Amino acid sequence: MLENEPIKRLLSAIAFTNDQAAYKELFLLLHGRLKQFAYSILKSQEEAEELVSDLFVKVWEKRDQLTTIDSPLLYFYATAKNLAFNRLNKQKRQQNIRPEEWLVQLNSIYFDPEQLMMTEEMMRQIRQAVNNLPPRCRLIFKLVKEDGLKYKEVAELLQLSIKTIEAQMAIALRRIGKYMHMEVNQLSPDANNVKKS
Repeated sequence: MLENEPIKRLLSAIAFTNDQAAYKELFLLLHGRLKQFAYSILKSQEEAEELVSDLFVKVWEKRDQLTTIDSPLLYFYATAKNLAFNRLNKQKRQQNIRPEEWLVQLNSIYFDPEQLMMTEEMMRQIRQAVNNLPPRCRLIFKLVKEDGLKYKEVAELLQLSIKTIEAQMAIALRRIGKYMHMEVNQLSPDANNVKKS
């Protein structure tokens, strides 16, 4: 999960010393996530790639202004969203695309399998549970758990209330937990013999 502090540190190095190594590190840190996010709106890998390249050109051009941003992660996602909608408007393709219609792809679940010693089968089940979530719920879950945005930032990005984000995360976690419990019960031959306390 990404945090704002490392991004702020890189932006400061870029702004104050024109540090190209920091710029490259920032690019490598955010490129894949932003491209995937742009793709979810544009539904085109090539356009998403161009959009992220344009975004990073703007970062270099405005590098001295970016150190004042409180939440750079939200800034990058909001900029990607705005650039994507601008592209769609220019192409007359935007027809009120709601966040539920964005193509959300989960790369990895927020868990670290080595730390939690999760099996590949458990990871597959979690991915499947997440992919079975309703589209809006899946998008919110991804932005919070995989991309590291805070509830408030996701609410701002998607133009929803914080209460909606909280409710959607509760639904996601409840469904994933229920799915995983069901899967565990199905895998365990003695699951029906366990007494409930």
